[in-house]
Amino acid sequence: MTEFPLDILDVTVLIILLLCTIAYLTKGSLWSKKYSTYSYNKSPVSAAKAGKTRNLIKKMEESDKNMVILYGSQTGTAEDYASRLAKEGSARFGLKSMVADLEDYDFENFDTFPEDKITVFVLATYGEGEPTDNAVDFYEFFRNNEPSFSGAVSERPLSNLKYVIFGLGNNTYEHYNAMVRRIDEALTKYGAKRIGPAGEGDDGAGTMEEDFLAWKETMWNQLQVEMGLEEREPVYEPLFSINDRQDLTPDDDIVYLGEPNKNHLEGKSLAPFNSHNPYIAPIKMSKECFTVQGRNCVHMEIDLSKSNLTYTTGDHIAVWPTNAGAEIDRLFKVLGMMNIRHNVIDVKGLDATSKVPFPTPTTYDAILRYHVEICAPVSRQYIASLAAFAPCDAAKERMTNLGGDKDYFQEFISQRYLNLAQVLEVVAPGQVWCEIPFSIIIEGLNHLQPRYYSISSSSMINNKVPSITAVVESINVTGTSHILKGVATNYLFALKQKQCGDPDPSPHGLSYAISGPRNKYDGIHLPVHVRSSNFRLPSDPSKPVIMIGPGTGVAPFRGFVQERTALAEQGVKVGVTMLFFGCRKESEDFLYKDEWKLYAQKMGDTFQIVTAFSRDTAKKVYVQHRLWEHAEDINELMKQGAYVYVCGDAAHMAREVNSVLGKIVASERGLSEEQGHEFVKRLRSSNMYQEDVWS
Repeated sequence: MTEFPLDILDVTVLIILLLCTIAYLTKGSLWSKKYSTYSYNKSPVSAAKAGKTRNLIKKMEESDKNMVILYGSQTGTAEDYASRLAKEGSARFGLKSMVADLEDYDFENFDTFPEDKITVFVLATYGEGEPTDNAVDFYEFFRNNEPSFSGAVSERPLSNLKYVIFGLGNNTYEHYNAMVRRIDEALTKYGAKRIGPAGEGDDGAGTMEEDFLAWKETMWNQLQVEMGLEEREPVYEPLFSINDRQDLTPDDDIVYLGEPNKNHLEGKSLAPFNSHNPYIAPIKMSKECFTVQGRNCVHMEIDLSKSNLTYTTGDHIAVWPTNAGAEIDRLFKVLGMMNIRHNVIDVKGLDATSKVPFPTPTTYDAILRYHVEICAPVSRQYIASLAAFAPCDAAKERMTNLGGDKDYFQEFISQRYLNLAQVLEVVAPGQVWCEIPFSIIIEGLNHLQPRYYSISSSSMINNKVPSITAVVESINVTGTSHILKGVATNYLFALKQKQCGDPDPSPHGLSYAISGPRNKYDGIHLPVHVRSSNFRLPSDPSKPVIMIGPGTGVAPFRGFVQERTALAEQGVKVGVTMLFFGCRKESEDFLYKDEWKLYAQKMGDTFQIVTAFSRDTAKKVYVQHRLWEHAEDINELMKQGAYVYVCGDAAHMAREVNSVLGKIVASERGLSEEQGHEFVKRLRSSNMYQEDVWS
């Protein structure tokens, strides 16, 4: 046989074919950019703006600080705890403290931390053991590789660093308080000295606040000894000055009326859109999902086509809510500020390290409407701090008692879910709390945070139009006339009503500034950004999947089923797709009832939906009961390498599902229950058991 030499073109073609084959088999993983598993739409690091230093030690020295509280926060609670520690350290012990966002600073020079300074870490754990958005770089610096510090190589490079640490977690998650435990371990490994215990707060048990209060007292006692601190009588010292701007009116174009930043003020929509900069997205369509009066569920489709935002199936969309007009009015009335609510003010930090959490000049109304969590539960410590400003001695005594007695506070405030205005109304009925400084409102209440929703559509269908599926929260609190109303879901409901023709929607007696600041949201718009998730379908679509999602927990699974249906229609081999869905009644709240039938027609035997209608039967039946009924099928799918997904309530449903699956494995395979649960744990560790749950 004659052999023909390969010319350059032949070799080139062969190389291209080889690379394409590798790309297909590895899905590009060999040379793709390695993104963190915690990646998200991140803004340029905020401290780099306006030439700010990213050297924390330099910042502390320039501002004459001896204590820094660094926070990793997703919902604002860790940031609130950091602020409270800073204020308490200053008021009680004369510490020169500052609060710092972890994403604002670098960590390479932590090995040069002066011995006479103290560092506090307040770290929330997000999802399944993940860092919060602003703590990703910090976490990866200390945990992913051996960190590279600025000084000479040493086994204990952080031997000068003294720190205290508190974590915020939820025991209903597998990796409870993983952030604080892993960072504490890393800091200790590199020689840092922890003062006091590593504190852990448990939101799952409902004891977060009391866990924090108990920990900080122990911590302060030990810190006193370590640093030779002397306690003094605490006095309120404001972090911010509030100055009237009589030269300005709300109509002036330099006044912020709720715009999150200068670009929005100037009417510009500039990327990147993220947790610091929302995209004002048109709402493409919205509708009611329930067919029963008194309960509502909104399906809403968001149009991202004119932005750089996209999403991947399983991601979350963040909604930036506004507070309800009724609650804003309530707080202004009880503070005696109704007549000045639209006055223009400047808010400035009295210290170089005090960061105002919103742009100014602005108005009192804009602050309460767009920037402060006025509807959130208040802390016992905060109530105690307000006693000094009570309108009468009786109110002062009651506030002091509430702040000092955790059982009294639990019964009177926590169990009734009272917000700040409601507490003030009940403690001193008919009286005005006009002595409360507005600065303490800004300092003591959390910044109004975006709410995250599992996207209920597939990016394969349209990665520019994510959908939201949200039950409108309106809960009658037992033993009171008070109705607890969801801040974001009622806002979404009002937008849906407006889009569907109601000229002045006020769901559950609430009204909203739907048109946004200066009517910039007119035409039914919603401020949003997208957050990446690890909740993903298997890369191999032939793998079976088992999905358990009662109620709105079915949201991401609508996207999953849409995607696998689309693949099947393209001729791709798709594995068994089994969905367990539960709700109260088939006739009232069976979400996407007609859609499931269409997917079943298109996918054939590979799609199966198992339902549990808890109030259609004499004995209540939930998804975990249906799992037992299909134990044989589930075990067989697991043998075939099925991926298991759970979405919904973390405290009850997700725990019970986890337990039932362990028992199913044990029963079907002749194992002990312990061995069955170990099998489920291995599924988790191999990412074949994923949860998207909330408490």
